[in-house]
Amino acid sequence: MKSKVYFVAVGNLDSLPVVKKKLTRLLARSRILDFINPFFARWGLFGGLKHTCVVKMHFGEEGNTGFVRPEYVRTVIDSLIKRKVRPFLCDTNTLYKGRRTNSGDHLLLAYEHGFDIDSVGVGVIIPDEKIPGSVQDVDIAGKFIKKAKVAKVFLEADILIGVAHFKGHLMTGFGGALKNIGMGCASREGKLAQHSDFAPHVISDKCVGCAGCVEVCPVSAITIKENKSHIDNDICIGCATCIAACPYYAIEVEWDAGGQTLQEKMVEYAKAVLQKKRKSSAFINFAINITKECDCFAKNDPRICPDIGILASRDPVSLDKASLDLVNKACGKDIFRELHPRRDGLKQLEYAAALGLGNLDYQLIEIDMRG
Repeated sequence: MKSKVYFVAVGNLDSLPVVKKKLTRLLARSRILDFINPFFARWGLFGGLKHTCVVKMHFGEEGNTGFVRPEYVRTVIDSLIKRKVRPFLCDTNTLYKGRRTNSGDHLLLAYEHGFDIDSVGVGVIIPDEKIPGSVQDVDIAGKFIKKAKVAKVFLEADILIGVAHFKGHLMTGFGGALKNIGMGCASREGKLAQHSDFAPHVISDKCVGCAGCVEVCPVSAITIKENKSHIDNDICIGCATCIAACPYYAIEVEWDAGGQTLQEKMVEYAKAVLQKKRKSSAFINFAINITKECDCFAKNDPRICPDIGILASRDPVSLDKASLDLVNKACGKDIFRELHPRRDGLKQLEYAAALGLGNLDYQLIEIDMRG
């Protein structure tokens, strides 16, 4: 049976109020949040338990504006609050150096990007792994991951809503609902486990010894020797920060081996988070301001595609597949494969379907804005 994916078109020139109106209509007509109501038939609306709802976000790196705008997130939050749940926004810290490396700076950056309580109506939680018990091991016995290390807050919340910016990605071809959950809910140790097969190497002929990679390496695995960068693979954690930082494209990895492995590990982590939340989760992709790279980059990439719209589904696999198909249709080609020729994003979708996280076949239902 095909999964239902709901879609409302958004144009490049649509104003913020227009997009909010379209999002409101999408949430109402799709009814993807209606699964929440049965909780309260059991607990009682008056004096009963208010279930917690974690909204998985990406607040964007400093200098990046591609992330989902807080005004749109507020629309989602308002819809959740009407259903008598207690929502909050959440993301985890990163492997690479930046403003999102530790919980304090990450939280401040989220506020600076507009995700304060006055703007979005709820609080933001950035789990601090220095606090004992903030990370939980999840047994999944996967092909690569046996025990996934997940931020406990995502497992303890009664309801999970994934809100993702659909865009390109350096290591997975594209990123959407699956990446938002699989990579985004993992602890730093879990992120490291997903990246562990990557061994960056320096292309000597391209390296000019600028030391940009040295400055950003979070574990000091890179040094300059004879005016060329040198990576100590015994120290390297495979976070790929150096690849993104090099303006001369002088650092690469063996993508043919590691690229597929990372995507499959990421999907196994998504399974660890979602395996007990299949009946209490929903996902929204914003295929707006679609860029070559993800919102982790401390810069603004130009659009690579016209704005597509907003998509919503209870099935993260169908949601990402529909988002990808709409982008490719608008571009007249597989734009992410063209921009990341050695990364096949279909791998994550095929593996996720094989693990039972959703369907590759979907029914696309466009929301009518008339009336």
